[in-house]
Amino acid sequence: MSQAWLEQRERGSVLGVRLIVGIAFFLGRTVARLVLYPVCLYFLLFSVNSRRASRKYLSRALGRQVRVADLFRHYFTFATVALDRFFLLKDRSDLFDIRIHGEQVLQQTLDRGQGCLLLGAHLGSFEVLRAAGTANRIDVRMVMYEDNARMVNAIAKAVNPALPDRIIALGRFDSMFKVHERLLESAWVGILGDRTLEDGDQLQASFLGEAALFPAAPYRMALMLKRPIVFMTGLYRGGNRYELYFEQLFDPEGVGRSARATAVETALQHYAQRLEHYCRDAPFNWFNFYEFWDAGASKPAGSREVALGTYAAQVLDPDSDESRMAAEHALRPADRTLTGK
Repeated sequence: MSQAWLEQRERGSVLGVRLIVGIAFFLGRTVARLVLYPVCLYFLLFSVNSRRASRKYLSRALGRQVRVADLFRHYFTFATVALDRFFLLKDRSDLFDIRIHGEQVLQQTLDRGQGCLLLGAHLGSFEVLRAAGTANRIDVRMVMYEDNARMVNAIAKAVNPALPDRIIALGRFDSMFKVHERLLESAWVGILGDRTLEDGDQLQASFLGEAALFPAAPYRMALMLKRPIVFMTGLYRGGNRYELYFEQLFDPEGVGRSARATAVETALQHYAQRLEHYCRDAPFNWFNFYEFWDAGASKPAGSREVALGTYAAQVLDPDSDESRMAAEHALRPADRTLTGK
């Protein structure tokens, strides 16, 4: 996987986004959705690179020649999910019909009384998870890279001032420490496993008919902290309908030292298979509008991203006792216990 998504310029304007959000809150979701049609048409006509990437992905997911109507539907699905995010941030989940599949997986994880990694993708809505988690009294913290969507994130934080407390920002030197800390506090940490900040810690898996690179850090982290990984996705099904799916993906319990490398590779392959399954089930829900399969040389990431990648490779290596001790020591303040505050 290349770093193309990091290099994409955020499109649109603050005024435009604020206008659409204002219309949505004042006149309602139905009227705001009408505004999305000309907006999506504009981006379909003028975002050449995104349109090319959309066509390439949809041809794989649909298994046929891609029509202009398919491209527009892809853009419109993305715009709808983005709009709905603001309603969910406003705690208006009552506007949506949200159905949950895999409740038994959630209950089993809750019964263990410890945190877990919720591994998703840029597939459907991640905000639906937060809404469902709040309804079920689950403490969900989301790991996000915010720097390439500062405009939208700033408006989101204005809509819900409590949002920063629920987000662990990637691209910071202490990002992995914060993830580690939340897991030790039995929080549920949501990570999107189809992008990475650094090319070093990746493994190859077959995805939609071609090899692609996926980050390995979530599985190494699960092994180190002995926390399970649950696959999750919140698919948009049209209208006001969303469906949340939860599946047990990886349980590190009982994995010996000699089997760790194989366990990480197997879990990552399983993730790619389930991601492919849901991409075929709901093809217009996958929102990586860049050359995902381009694993060639790319522009080097900034120093913070390189530092994070190197640091994660050292600290999250489950085969290193020194790495484990260093991480645990750094997360153990001398004058307080871990409270999450």
